[in-house]
Amino acid sequence: MTVAASTWRALLASAAILVAGAASAQVTETPPAPPQPQPTELKAEEATTLTMLPPQPQWEYVRGGYGLGGTRIFDGATGKMRGEVDNSSRADIAIDPAGKYYYVADTIWTKSDRGTRQDFVAIYDTTQLKLQAEIPIPGHIIVGGFKTNFILSDDGSTAYVYNYDPASSVNMVDLVRRKFVRAIELPGCASLIPNPGVGFSALCSDGSLATVDTTAAKPKITHSAPFFSATADPIFSNSVYDKTKKRTIFISYSGLVYEATMGPAPSIAPPFSIQEAAGVPKGETRPLVVNWLPGGGALMAMHKLSGHVFVLMHKGEFWSHKEGGDEIWDLDLAQRKVVKRRPLKSPVNNIEVTQDAAPLIFVNDKEGTTYVLDAKTMEEKRKIEKTGQGMIYVADVGTPATAPLAEAAPKPTPSTITGG
Repeated sequence: MTVAASTWRALLASAAILVAGAASAQVTETPPAPPQPQPTELKAEEATTLTMLPPQPQWEYVRGGYGLGGTRIFDGATGKMRGEVDNSSRADIAIDPAGKYYYVADTIWTKSDRGTRQDFVAIYDTTQLKLQAEIPIPGHIIVGGFKTNFILSDDGSTAYVYNYDPASSVNMVDLVRRKFVRAIELPGCASLIPNPGVGFSALCSDGSLATVDTTAAKPKITHSAPFFSATADPIFSNSVYDKTKKRTIFISYSGLVYEATMGPAPSIAPPFSIQEAAGVPKGETRPLVVNWLPGGGALMAMHKLSGHVFVLMHKGEFWSHKEGGDEIWDLDLAQRKVVKRRPLKSPVNNIEVTQDAAPLIFVNDKEGTTYVLDAKTMEEKRKIEKTGQGMIYVADVGTPATAPLAEAAPKPTPSTITGG
């Protein structure tokens, strides 16, 4: 054996000893197994339902807008969202004057936008927003942007749902017994208005006001004399109704203000110009004449306690009635005078005012932002983003004497006034 071979054997033996030693060291340094988790006791899930206050005077109800369903509820005093009423983008809503229910006149299909069509009035309670009933009806016009498509009687016992299939008709619904009563044909008329003790009225294409007496076994329809021209100077569909004085206020595209006293034979007073009431020239129907004109979606709101009507106005030509408002004009009906004008930073399409002693004005723009103003000073209180760009509603109810639920009535919080 050579020295080199002997040396290699020695080296291999040493390497084997080192490997064995390393393996031995590796085994002895393995950490102990982690402790096994102890079994936990599984508890069954419990379903809970939150409750909210019934409709409050300073809450606003905002429709999502074109293509967006749901009606979101916001507290005007705090800007916080309180809940959402479930409805499709084709629905119309109404608030029970007793504050117990939200009513939705809706249309759906079994396959989204096709299949079997279903028209109904849904009833939700106001504290849990839980569906209470669905009342099938023969039809429901699918046109957004009009508060006058779905109205309630003053006492909240009856609903009237406008329909156009194949011609103008109105579905009468008993909300106490929760059943469909009858469909009333009403050719050439739309834009429904409550008429206490009688039934309802509606504007007609011949310029008259139709009144439908639903108290008899067979509804009786009468018409006033024509008082406006549907082609020369139409009236906006979104009128405002004051149940305390049984009157309805209309405004025409040119800015003429009409007041109708409701009853079996409604009386309509001669109109006056809102522009002249503000000290500017009367609205013109001639083309290429630029003036202040009313415009927007739901462009009027009435504070019934004070008799003030808030109107969205813009600078434009006749037939620019769909343009949003650049200003809010505060019209005192008793004086027939515009007592305040409030410029706006950007055009708004919808306006509403709360019915309490310290009223708030809500307006929203095409971006879906709501601006909350003090109705007396016109100062901005706050803005609420992403509320929706559709029509705004308020509850015509008084402040409850007691709050029967756990949620306390919110207190107003101070905010920086930035201008609308």
